[in-house]
Amino acid sequence: MNRLRAQGLSLGYGDRLVVEGLDLEVPHGALTAIIGPNACGKSTTLRSLVRLQAARAGSVELDGRPVAAWKAREVARELGFLPQVAVSPEGIRVEALVRRGRYAHQSLLGTWNPSDEDAVASAMESAGGSDLADRLVSELSGGQRQRVWVAMVLAQQTPYLLLDEPTTFLDIAHQYELLRLLRRQVDEGRTVVVVLHDLNQACRFADHVVAMREGTVVAAGPPAEVITAETVEDVFSMACVVVPDPVTGTPMVVPAD
Repeated sequence: MNRLRAQGLSLGYGDRLVVEGLDLEVPHGALTAIIGPNACGKSTTLRSLVRLQAARAGSVELDGRPVAAWKAREVARELGFLPQVAVSPEGIRVEALVRRGRYAHQSLLGTWNPSDEDAVASAMESAGGSDLADRLVSELSGGQRQRVWVAMVLAQQTPYLLLDEPTTFLDIAHQYELLRLLRRQVDEGRTVVVVLHDLNQACRFADHVVAMREGTVVAAGPPAEVITAETVEDVFSMACVVVPDPVTGTPMVVPAD
């Protein structure tokens, strides 16, 4: 059963409609990559899945229940979300920021226990941020800061992880390191949804690819079925050749000119 889905979803800002009549199923226990050109509605759709963007029509459901009906703490226990741009409180240190990922698991008295400590330590180690624990977040480089935000989301220990362009600010080595980390989360039983711009990274790491254009889903399915020369040209207006990746055999997009 696909626990998370959107049906007939329409989203917008002011008088502008960004997404209209969108149907989306998130395969359970898989890594889904959402791709598409700038301003096609990817980030807006992702925000709607975690109840940060209200639907004008249609609904987002988790376990058959509209996400809009869930309490904030319930949502935070199920759906971990990393936005495209995250802003930290002034003067906060890395470990304190990562600890905020545990708020949904705290009692009303804010009791902190060994399982919380373990979750924070494990998340920081997984994201490569253990050596940054005592640093001020404001003093970090863009790439270091991104790893800290990923650690905070991991510390939530949610069944679902949704990340909006998480490779932003990361050099290519750390991009692949992060994508391998997300792949491990899936192997450990989590469901991951990630917005990516790099089609070849999407093909290499995703089980399921959703291609969007102008607020609608153009194609969805395994990378080999979605990433074709025809679909890439349709979605991105770019002529290309799709060949097997020499390392993984997954589709690899090569611009035609």
